[in-house]
Amino acid sequence: MFAKTSLLCAFAALGYATPIVYPRADNPFVFTNSNGLNFTQMNASLPNVTIFATGGTIAGTGSSTTATTGYTAGAVGILTLINAVPEILNVSNVAGIQVSNVGSEDVTSTILLRMAKQINEYVCNDPTMAGAVVTHGTDVLEETAFFLDATVNCGKPVVIVGAMRPSTAISADGPFNLLEAVTVAATPEARDRGAMVVMNDRIVSAYYVTKTNANTMDTFKAVEMGNLGELISNTPYFFYPPVKPTGKAAYSIMNVTSIPRVDILMAYEDMSNDTLYSAVANGAKGIVIAGAGAGGVSTPFNAAMEDVIVNKSIPIVQSTRAMSGEVPSSDTSDSTALHIASGYLNPYKSRILLGLLLAHGKNLTEIAAAYKGSTAA
Repeated sequence: MFAKTSLLCAFAALGYATPIVYPRADNPFVFTNSNGLNFTQMNASLPNVTIFATGGTIAGTGSSTTATTGYTAGAVGILTLINAVPEILNVSNVAGIQVSNVGSEDVTSTILLRMAKQINEYVCNDPTMAGAVVTHGTDVLEETAFFLDATVNCGKPVVIVGAMRPSTAISADGPFNLLEAVTVAATPEARDRGAMVVMNDRIVSAYYVTKTNANTMDTFKAVEMGNLGELISNTPYFFYPPVKPTGKAAYSIMNVTSIPRVDILMAYEDMSNDTLYSAVANGAKGIVIAGAGAGGVSTPFNAAMEDVIVNKSIPIVQSTRAMSGEVPSSDTSDSTALHIASGYLNPYKSRILLGLLLAHGKNLTEIAAAYKGSTAA
């Protein structure tokens, strides 16, 4: 987080009284709000947005201008990111919080909980804040986006953004992606749409978005559901009025201190039962199966699942390893154990949801009911 500078508090009254306050030469910040967030500009005619930085490719540096692999993620701080895109200050006053500075594969549930609580406190509970932007690595971006979609529900836009090329690459996509993300977060029409992913001119619902390609910039899509909108010349255009995705539920995390461990196991030919028993023995409180087709597993593995469900009361959610499609309840139901179908939630989102449900102490029946809204059959 930017250091809280008490000296800047004297600028508070001035910041609200005059349209523009310019930074002093010896300090980049001109205004500190009541939450201790520092701004490099305070233009009373513009909305306020807080950027929560976690690291990733958007803050990465490579060994050359053509290196789009083998770079160091999370090497650039939030103030550097903001200063690299001065056009942001044409659409919003921005403050920055450095939540972490890691590759997204190192983002943990502890980081997610802390960030969700910060967004609720610094953005949702502050009437002067229009929205939030989260900069993030792309590898597990959809998981963080889904978590924030479930745990930040004040109606203000929460926009998750990343980059597929490091900041040192020719035609790096991060700067324009960041500008578009801040623009969407500052846009009144973006309210009441839940969390969104903004990259490559697209606006996609966090509830459904997934990374579809390991390398290309046009990677984040909701394959069956489509985009919420797009940006043209940095102007957002939404295709539809705000609507809540079918099956979406909100979860408060204000009293949650940790998320129980949930493991994902992949279905494949000759899959071994010991992977399931090993996960449980090593502390998994819930299991998600990335099943073949509509959640399918082998007959021996299905028997092992029933053993774990019945005798250990461990919830098991069956999802699909396919890019899209539904896992219906009719394909996972069994008379001897409560199998849970993920519906349209992929394994990664199913894991996030199951962790939240376990953190709230839900039992098997309540967990199954939570997934029911995402299933059609």
